[in-house]
Amino acid sequence: MAKSRIVFMGTPEFAVPSLRALCERADNCEVVAVVTREDKPSGRGRKLNPPPVKVYAESQNIPVLQPKGVKNPSVQQELRAFSPDLIVVAAYGRILPPVVLYLPNIACVNVHASLLPKHRGASPIAHAILAGDQEVGVCIMQMEEGLDTGPVYLARKKQMSAQATCGSLTEEFAELGALALLDALPGILDGSLQAVPQDDGCATYAPLLKKEDGLLDFCEPAAVLERRVRAFDPWPGATTYKGDLRVLVLASSVSDKVDGEPGTVVEAGGRGVVVACRSGSLRLERVKPAGRKAMDASAWAAGRGIAVGDQLGGAREDQTTTIP
Repeated sequence: MAKSRIVFMGTPEFAVPSLRALCERADNCEVVAVVTREDKPSGRGRKLNPPPVKVYAESQNIPVLQPKGVKNPSVQQELRAFSPDLIVVAAYGRILPPVVLYLPNIACVNVHASLLPKHRGASPIAHAILAGDQEVGVCIMQMEEGLDTGPVYLARKKQMSAQATCGSLTEEFAELGALALLDALPGILDGSLQAVPQDDGCATYAPLLKKEDGLLDFCEPAAVLERRVRAFDPWPGATTYKGDLRVLVLASSVSDKVDGEPGTVVEAGGRGVVVACRSGSLRLERVKPAGRKAMDASAWAAGRGIAVGDQLGGAREDQTTTIP
């Protein structure tokens, strides 16, 4: 019996475990092509770096396409020439036009990092942390023209760790998504697994993060800010300012100590730096002041970089709102 033909579309490290699973563990299919984003320049020399998915695909001798987009008819014709039975998408990074969604013989499916219909959109993991979700997970979804609105084949759930960051949860979900894809694949291919429509009335949205989202506002409750620190790790980072000094907050916890106006440092010593918030206070545990290495907040205080009574908050009025 001939193997089902799969075109895989993905770009970052998150997508690699799903591609690897299809190549190494799915006996009933063959990845005939990979579509990924263009190589990106980085560093002082602006050297072009390939996406992680491209690196893995080339190691497996899989043909790689890197179009600027898939709306171009010539690109669509190239995809059609692979005669895919299934298109599998995992964090590709572009919206697919209808002609591509309906190009495969069976379906176009997506490995989505949330329990749909919650957190439809580009940044589901960060928004799950921001929302304080206790139960999180991944879905294997049949794609349609709406934003993550398609019916769901299969979901895999887990409890959110109180210490989870967007970075750590992304790594976990990359592996969980690959396992879920393997579980769903046989039923999708033979038609025995039916996708269940989402309840649109329960939908929430997870828009793409912006650099300025990371700026901490101490007029918010401490519990909200603690989640923001974890949700924006590693990008865009949770940031505050001491005067002109930009400070990246790498780790924090909630404290009950409140002795000042929001943004006022109420404790600075061996247990870190505590900042008053609208309700409760935020204990900064690890920080990176601009121009210095990451350090424990206690070391920042010991070096007289911060003291009780200092004020932390947003950028000065004459600074741009975009965090560099």
